[in-house]
Amino acid sequence: MKKISVLVCIVLAMFSCSKKALVINEIPFEFGINNAEPNLVEQDGKLSISWVNFIRGEKATLLYSQLENDTWKKSTTITSGADWFVNWADFPANATNGGVLLTSHLQKSASGTYTYDVVLNLRKLNGEIIKENFLLNTDGMKAEHGFVSVIPNEKDGFLITWLDGRNTVKEMKESHHKAMTIRVAEVSNDGTIFNETQLDGRTCDCCQTSISMTKNGPIIVFRDRSRHEIRDIYFSRRINNKWTKPAAVYNDNWEIHGCPVNGPKIVSNATNTAVSWFTAANEQPTVKVSFLSDTGSFLEPIILNDVEASGRVDIAFISSDEVLVSYMESDANGTYLRCKKVNTNGKVSKAITVSKINSGRSTGVPQLEILNNEAYLVWTISIDKKNQLKSVKFNLDGMKW
Repeated sequence: MKKISVLVCIVLAMFSCSKKALVINEIPFEFGINNAEPNLVEQDGKLSISWVNFIRGEKATLLYSQLENDTWKKSTTITSGADWFVNWADFPANATNGGVLLTSHLQKSASGTYTYDVVLNLRKLNGEIIKENFLLNTDGMKAEHGFVSVIPNEKDGFLITWLDGRNTVKEMKESHHKAMTIRVAEVSNDGTIFNETQLDGRTCDCCQTSISMTKNGPIIVFRDRSRHEIRDIYFSRRINNKWTKPAAVYNDNWEIHGCPVNGPKIVSNATNTAVSWFTAANEQPTVKVSFLSDTGSFLEPIILNDVEASGRVDIAFISSDEVLVSYMESDANGTYLRCKKVNTNGKVSKAITVSKINSGRSTGVPQLEILNNEAYLVWTISIDKKNQLKSVKFNLDGMKW
C-alpha cells in the first residue's frame, strides 16, 4: 500500500507540473503620452508596432518600433503633419518585406469632415528613405479613403487594400455613410502602385478590412452592404491573377441601417485559413470564427462569446490547426478583453480575461499577435485623461481547454 501511495503521489506531482499557470506580464511602453491607434504585426519572427502620437489641434506623428527581448526598441519617426485625419477605428497600417517597411496614414484633402486620402511611406528598416508621402488613391476625388490593410506580396513589394469613396462624390454631395467600394493594388519596392482593381462596388463604409496570404494566394475579407442593408462579411481571392467575385463568408443576414464600425480579421498559415468577425444579427451580438475549407468556401462558424459581445476581433495561428481569437464582451460588471483557442475540429478552449477594458472608442481595436508560443496584445488606455498604449504578453500553455 505504501509503494502504491508513493507511486500515486509521483504521478500526481508529474501531472501538476505539466499544468502551467497562466501569467500575464505587462511590457512597458515608454514613449511619452498621447499615443493611440496601434497596429501590431508579426513578420518573419519579429514583432513590429506602428502608432500615432497626437494632440488634438496640433501635429500628429506616425511612429514605429520593434520588440527585442520583450522591450520596445527606440521609436522611429516615419512622418508627421498638422492636416491628418486621426480616428480610433481607422488606424495606420504597416508591413515589412525583405527589410523594406511600408506604412500608411490618412491626410485631409479638403475641408469636409470625411475628405481625406491614404498616404504611404516606404523605407528600409535601416532608416534609408525610399519614397515619402505618396498617395495610394490616385482618383483625385475629394472623398473618403481609408481602412487600409497591407501584407508582404508573394515575392517582393506589398499587397494593399482599402475602402474608397470616389464614387459617392459623383452620386451625392454628402459622402459619409454612403456606400463605399473596396479596392486592392500592389506596391513595388520603389513605391510604384500597379494592378489596381475594384473588388466590390458597394461595401460598408467604415469597417476595417483584412488581407492574408494563403497557401494558394491572397484573400481579402470585408463587410459588404447589400441594397437591402444586409452587412455581412464577404471575401475575395486572387486565383490565376484574377480576383474572384466576392462571396459571403457566412450569411448572418445582419440588417443594419448604419455602419457598426466592426470589421473582420483573417489569418493564414501554410495549412489553413481562418476568419473571425462580429455580427448582431437577430439582435444577438456575437463573435464568430470560421475556417476555409478545401472547396474554397468557409465552414459553419463557431460562436465564441459567453456574454454579450462587442467584437473588435483579432486572430492569429498558434499551430497548423489552432488559432487564438481576441475579442471584447460585456456583462453587468463591465467590459473585458478576452481570448479563446479554437481548433479546426471545432474544439474551443475556456476564455481567459486579459484585462477589464473601456468599452468606448478610446480603446481602439485591440491588436493580437503570437510569437514563440506566447500571445502579445496591445490596446489603448487612458492615464490622467491622456491616451497611452498598453502592451502585454501571456503564455499560451497556461490556457485550458
